[in-house]
Amino acid sequence: MDEISWRPSTRVPDPRVRVLDSRFEHYRLPHAKVERLGTGMRWAEGPAWFGDGRYVLLTDLPNDRIMRWDEVTGAMSTFRQPSSQANGMTRDRQGRLIVCEHGARRVSRTEYDGSITVLADGYAGKPLNSPNDVVVRSDDSVWFTDPPFGLVSDYMGQQGTPSLPANLYRIDSTGTVQCIAEDLEGPNGLAFSPDEKTLYLVESRARPRRIVAYDVDRLGEVSNRRVLIDAGEGLPDGLRIDVDGNLWCGWGAPDAALDGVRVFAPDGTAIGHIELPERCANLCFGGPRNNRLLMASTTSLYSLFVNTRGA
Repeated sequence: MDEISWRPSTRVPDPRVRVLDSRFEHYRLPHAKVERLGTGMRWAEGPAWFGDGRYVLLTDLPNDRIMRWDEVTGAMSTFRQPSSQANGMTRDRQGRLIVCEHGARRVSRTEYDGSITVLADGYAGKPLNSPNDVVVRSDDSVWFTDPPFGLVSDYMGQQGTPSLPANLYRIDSTGTVQCIAEDLEGPNGLAFSPDEKTLYLVESRARPRRIVAYDVDRLGEVSNRRVLIDAGEGLPDGLRIDVDGNLWCGWGAPDAALDGVRVFAPDGTAIGHIELPERCANLCFGGPRNNRLLMASTTSLYSLFVNTRGA
């Protein structure tokens, strides 16, 4: 499958990397270009970087598989199939893979020996909906969103009826699942600020769509919910934070010119845009210096070296 026409830019700076605010000039490397690393997926999601192996894992929901792109060889291969229609992924503080599984309606952890441990598959005696995205805090707690997206059809999950509202959950170090925020409007991507005092969360079923922020105390309780970014016609999805606190957000819109990655300053101002030929669902930072943005975008994986590092 190679339906999306792609040709690298012959110009520098790459015109696909657009400055919307002067603050973004610092982060755009003048000689770095957007690259397509691999293609052939139906809906690419949830990239997670493994620096110790120099590869990235990403999910392909409709094809029920986790893919692997190797930075040394440039090869794309299948890491796991079936994958329980895995979606968002991350690594915990011990380097293990944490996976949101639409098909099994659970959050799992892949151990060093390859065995799988279920971290959460229900709350208050009811099954989860379809865990979507996940992040791990420095206290080893696992935070994940649980919208009903995977219950809508058998394409991105399996048809079903949600038993719980669309909530935000935390799994603490004892394995206890706690509901942190209830009845959200399509909770999707989430990320912490570098000091972990702010949690950002995408509400992708709100109209207009938005990114909200919460204050987080040392015990992991949230307060002071506020709308940080009104996405307008934009379609925000997954997001990651750099060391300066900027938000790098997978983006799409009815206007194809907005497909790609939208970059926001900590105050919510849009400062940059990376234009891609496909809607970007999720992204992560990787590479030996953690300065390579890896963008899972519909059928393909793209990358761009930037002048910052992932938080």
